[in-house]
Amino acid sequence: DVQLQASGGGLVRPGGSLTLSCTASKYSLDYSARGWFRRAPGKEREWVASYDSNDGRTYYSDSVKGRFTISRDSAKNIVYLQMNKMKPEDTAVYYCAAGSWAGGNEAMYDYWGQGTQVTVSS
Repeated sequence: DVQLQASGGGLVRPGGSLTLSCTASKYSLDYSARGWFRRAPGKEREWVASYDSNDGRTYYSDSVKGRFTISRDSAKNIVYLQMNKMKPEDTAVYYCAAGSWAGGNEAMYDYWGQGTQVTVSS
C-alpha cells in the first residue's frame, strides 16, 4: 500500500520561509506524480504544486508561482515544498499526494498523506 507522510509545518512570520517534506513508501514509486495541496480555514482544498518524475517538470498555481518550489530527492523518495516570501494567505493545512498525472485536479491523485499545519502570522 502507498503511504505518504507530510511534515515540516509550523509557524512562520510573513516574508519568511518554510520547507515541507513528503516521505513516501516504496510502493509510491509506481506513481509518477506528486502534488501538494492545501486547505485554508473555511475554504475548499486547492492545488499548490506538482512534480512529474517522468520528466522532472514542475507545475505551480498562480498564487504560489515564483515563491514556492517543489522538488524531489529520488534516492530518498522524498518530495519537498520550499516556501519563500510567505504570506498570511498561505496559512492552511498542507497535504501531499501521489498519482499518475501531475496536474491540479485532485481527483487524479490516488493517495494522500495526513496534513501538516502551516501558519503565517506575525
